[in-house]
Amino acid sequence: MNPLIKVRMDAAGTPDGMRLEPVEVQAPGPGQVWLEQTAIGVNPLDVSQRKGAVAIAFPSGLGLEGAGRVAAVGEGVTNVAVGERVGYATGPLGAYSSARLYPAERLVKLPDALPDDAAAAVLFKGITAQYLLKTTHAVGPGSRIVIYGAAGALGQLMCAWARHLGALVIGVVSKAASVERARAAGCDEVFVFDAATLPGQVLQATGGLKADVVYDPIGRTTLGASLDCLRPRGLLVSFGATSGLPDPISVATLNAKGSLFLTRPSLAAHTATAADYQERARDVLAAVAAGIIVPGVWRRYALAEVAQAHGDLEQGRSQGAIILTP
Repeated sequence: MNPLIKVRMDAAGTPDGMRLEPVEVQAPGPGQVWLEQTAIGVNPLDVSQRKGAVAIAFPSGLGLEGAGRVAAVGEGVTNVAVGERVGYATGPLGAYSSARLYPAERLVKLPDALPDDAAAAVLFKGITAQYLLKTTHAVGPGSRIVIYGAAGALGQLMCAWARHLGALVIGVVSKAASVERARAAGCDEVFVFDAATLPGQVLQATGGLKADVVYDPIGRTTLGASLDCLRPRGLLVSFGATSGLPDPISVATLNAKGSLFLTRPSLAAHTATAADYQERARDVLAAVAAGIIVPGVWRRYALAEVAQAHGDLEQGRSQGAIILTP
């Protein structure tokens, strides 16, 4: 058996600042389980937290998504049993670990047909897609939507699900090599980002109507163009900042551009209660079972290769979900 290890950081910084520490087996307390992990999801939020763009308290572990087997349960735990396969997609931080303590109420039982690595590839991203498409804005037949990062792991899930819901899906990618991947995910139109041309392209693709909603996880470099893609009273969903935090927007600007709406949602706010979290997770698993969304693992890295995994994600080399294996 491989030694149990975990990733820790003392301060925000580069991938090289992530160090490995040994893990000591712990007895779970009330409401907890000791989870032996088999697959760990790597997400853009992890990179933002590591860099300090999203504040966390250091020293800290990293990671919010994993899957594995329940090895021990604490007092009062009745929803899962020793030996069961489970996954999760919320805090506390510390998913980058061979094994860990975790709150039982936040565990999701995995169906037999869903492998552990697929679960770790789809739970966090799937729940994110679910709340963005069904709660932040209720996408349905006739909706005209723009999705940035359409060829990435989250973007591909969002495009497929939005297409199933009946939307006109306009994908935005960073390079020409990603266009066909975004089309295959479900986009009706795909454009390589150029701030000067994107609003006109969206105007033409929507028959002069513009978009009802723009989903923008990029931030600083895209926000202005995103606003110009929206119809009057349209919604800009700024749910990430991979290019840096966007500059502040005055309410006068929103008024001048057509009484626009702007929101900055988070997964944490949409899974604040265990009941809400479990309901969204069930919807994701049902979408997977129905073939609406398909978990795709682009590459697997050993946990000790976490710096390389972060580098590939941060530099835009990944073409789907990245998994760490303890």
